[in-house]
Amino acid sequence: MRLVLLGDPVAHSRSPAIHRAALAAVGLEGSYEARRVDAAGVYRACAEIRAGTLAGANVTMPHKRVAAAAADRLDPAAAACGAVNTLAGDEGEVWGYNTDVGGLRLAREWAGIPPGGPVLVLGGGGAAAAALVAFAGVPLAVATRCPGAGGALAAARGIRAAEVAWGQPAPGALLVNATTLGMHGEPLPLVLVEEAAGLIDLPYGEAATPAVRQARERGLPVADGLEVLVAQAALSFRIWTGCEAPVAVMRRAARGA
Repeated sequence: MRLVLLGDPVAHSRSPAIHRAALAAVGLEGSYEARRVDAAGVYRACAEIRAGTLAGANVTMPHKRVAAAAADRLDPAAAACGAVNTLAGDEGEVWGYNTDVGGLRLAREWAGIPPGGPVLVLGGGGAAAAALVAFAGVPLAVATRCPGAGGALAAARGIRAAEVAWGQPAPGALLVNATTLGMHGEPLPLVLVEEAAGLIDLPYGEAATPAVRQARERGLPVADGLEVLVAQAALSFRIWTGCEAPVAVMRRAARGA
């Protein structure tokens, strides 16, 4: 079973370690490699999946929307987001899935963050779209550093979300950081975490992001970027293999343990 990660950049990703450990844990022979590709590389990978020389792929920045266009069919979550993070073959066709949606919900559950409360999503890209879809049905707000982008994103997905100014808090809301802020040590506006009821922070690096550190210091429930990565990886793994994911093994691999 040959699996790949498609994106640019990919060198930092923990996905290869996570999936290699998972394959070994369930006794499946296979490989998982990171490929730094442009948009054309996503289409080439889809051709490999159709030919059966590649079993599947994960897709990361900046190609999730490209992958949605390249796939032959989309699952409901991917169609709702307009973005794909998992590609798999089925009888010569490429199916596009979005396990970011289910992964966000699963990470929230693992972190003990109660469902149903208001949510403030930061970001205007594919990850933010997944967050809006994941938490649709509760009071939603969205903020981006580019005025108007958040409202446009929600409207394009058919989701009701109030657009708020960047840096404006939503007291008592779950804060979902779907931007890249934190990947290289950048802080979020301080007041956002101070007023939040919990944090899901998608960026990850060698150390906890400033937002994660701040939330933990305040005693807030937190799902950091590695926990989100493991959650979506577990769902991708089940799609490709039909096996229940060895989550504990994947979590240790994600954290270098």
